[in-house]
Amino acid sequence: MAQSQIAPSGLSIVEEVTRSAAFFDLDKTIIARSSSLAFSRPFYTSGLINRRTVLRSGYAQFVYLAGGADHDQMERMRQYLQSMVTGWPVAQVREVVAETLHELIDPIVYDEAVTLIEEHREAGRDIVIVSSSGAEVVEPIGQMLGADRVVATQMVIEDGKYTGEIEYYAYGPTKADAMRELAERHGYDLTASYAYSDSQTDLPMLEAVGHPTVVNPDKELARVAAEREWPVLRFNRPVAMRRRLPSVPDLPHLSELDTRQRAFAGASIGMVLVAAALIVAVAASRRRRVALL
Repeated sequence: MAQSQIAPSGLSIVEEVTRSAAFFDLDKTIIARSSSLAFSRPFYTSGLINRRTVLRSGYAQFVYLAGGADHDQMERMRQYLQSMVTGWPVAQVREVVAETLHELIDPIVYDEAVTLIEEHREAGRDIVIVSSSGAEVVEPIGQMLGADRVVATQMVIEDGKYTGEIEYYAYGPTKADAMRELAERHGYDLTASYAYSDSQTDLPMLEAVGHPTVVNPDKELARVAAEREWPVLRFNRPVAMRRRLPSVPDLPHLSELDTRQRAFAGASIGMVLVAAALIVAVAASRRRRVALL
């Protein structure tokens, strides 16, 4: 958009005003843990998963914090996901997330991330969260953080239950595609925009903007950042959201948020995606160690 201004000489000049955005991954970038794995215990209490899966999720959380998940592990989880969530009642999942979100997520938001989001907002940039986790988790967190838009994984629903099929998977190149679609729709100049992530799987997301920054990077992303001289940030101060932002609003209705596409709106169970991938990764790691003995 162009704006006319009067220069000191009295001549009319045209100043180009560009709109930009700051795109944030969620897990280990804004919050200190996997948002997906954080809900394993309430899912167990509600009867959605068994005790064995809870224990595996706890160990997977440790592995995730230590090193993250690579592309192959994330791909293997898709098959695991389809068999695990088929038939889960959508209403029950929504209820579990709504009842436990503040208790589980509030204490693990990085103070540094909140400050960075505030700085981008003050600079006039839109805040967009782009996460492989499900909309039930990502959208309320986005609302609490004051995000303008959210991109999240969506699942197919029939008769109020998950079919096990993925409608839209916010992962790898699809994150970058969603960012470009948002840029076209809302007039973002991606060359003037920023992106933040911790994972090598988000390289397409980081490469889509003019100002990529890595946060708490895994080994491969740290190597790429060093080669390309990208900035590296270390976040290590989780802080309760309600202490950091006293005016945190109540959870919104889904329709109050601008997601990637309204055609995908509704409940999803992408929150279990990372958990499934890491459980498979742990099992594979154990098999490799046994083979070496």
